[in-house]
Amino acid sequence: MNLILLHKDDFISQTRVRLSGRRLQHIVNIQRAAIGDKLRVGEINGLSGTGEISSLNTEWLDMDVQLNQEPPEPLAITLLLALPRPKMLKRILQSVTSLGVKQIYLFNTYRVDKSFWSSPLLQPKNLKEQLLLGLEQARDTILPDVHLCPRFKPFVEDELPGISKGTVAYVAHPGAESPCPGTLVQKSTLAIGPEGGFIPYELEKLQHCNFLPISLGKRILRVETAVPVLFSRFTQNQEKY
Repeated sequence: MNLILLHKDDFISQTRVRLSGRRLQHIVNIQRAAIGDKLRVGEINGLSGTGEISSLNTEWLDMDVQLNQEPPEPLAITLLLALPRPKMLKRILQSVTSLGVKQIYLFNTYRVDKSFWSSPLLQPKNLKEQLLLGLEQARDTILPDVHLCPRFKPFVEDELPGISKGTVAYVAHPGAESPCPGTLVQKSTLAIGPEGGFIPYELEKLQHCNFLPISLGKRILRVETAVPVLFSRFTQNQEKY
């Protein structure tokens, strides 16, 4: 936990918070902090700064906080991800959140198991838990938006043109002729398919929306491997715009 995230209901005054539960246990047992110690804190969807522990017991602690720092710049990539299995989704959500992705669309494809859509992980509270873990890792405070799109055709035909408007759109697909670009020169939309890739019909629909198929080479990677590799390629030489 590189940043202690603060919720609005943590504030007992304008500049003082009271924490308990997981965050208290982490501060005491992992960070081994004591009264007078200063920690990095940030208000969810707000500023970050420092918090000085003013009182501490086994049930809660109070901190006097000073929030005066802007969150890091978001990554200018909108992620479209074919819904993976829940255990994999947890890791991916944490990973892309820590990288600075702020718009995530989970959508259906032919090769997505229908049972994935009934997973408890897709409940708002459970999704938020994974996003918060990613923010804590990256010292970020701005929660991403996660959109659930369980019907492929309506999503691609009705929503996708507006989502990708004004961006360069890519679809990662094994066997594509174009390699993944190594520099992000403007806002982008990146679609990543399920294990096994998109079926031809799905790829055709995405190309109809001006998505350029790109490849990471001849090796077929798991989704949880492909996602960080793709993002590292996009961001290794990220330019200002």
